[in-house]
Amino acid sequence: MKKWIIVKIKLGVIALFFSLIFFMSCSRSREGIKAGFLSGNNASGKHYGRVYKVIDGDTFWVKNEQGNNVKIRLIGIDAPEDKNAFKKKKHPFGKVSKRYLDSLILDKEIRLEYDVDSLDRYGRTLAYAYLSNTFINADMIQNGYALLMTIPPNVRYESQFVVLQKYARKNRLGLWGLSDDPVFD
Repeated sequence: MKKWIIVKIKLGVIALFFSLIFFMSCSRSREGIKAGFLSGNNASGKHYGRVYKVIDGDTFWVKNEQGNNVKIRLIGIDAPEDKNAFKKKKHPFGKVSKRYLDSLILDKEIRLEYDVDSLDRYGRTLAYAYLSNTFINADMIQNGYALLMTIPPNVRYESQFVVLQKYARKNRLGLWGLSDDPVFD
């Protein structure tokens, strides 16, 4: 009887040990991501990556300075889908929006900037993107290739995006040329 109690205690300690290791590894990997997709010492706070694939008008893949592939979702914008994805349906303007983003950033080195939350619920890195002096997120809204979509707490440029969307709407640019109230499902 005493022997079984000792065995149960040992098994409990082993289970506790592996549980702690599991939770610590989950926490550590998430912190590495939260620190930015470039885990390394970058004193300037500027993170760079080369875009190698554009998914749609607000999502793309980059290869970071460490050679890792990272999926980026642009903060503050929502572009139409070019194919059915998750609960969102394909939109007629989706291919146009994707082609525009493609023409701006594909095979180019971009700078990424983060806000309060650095990951979305799908594990994509949330970022503002810059190509030289072009603020990509703002450009997509200003030219009507994406709509304003802010999700707190990532609202750093919300007021700027509101002004740019009003401009695109007033001038019937991009999506605004199709409808006074473009909506994506």
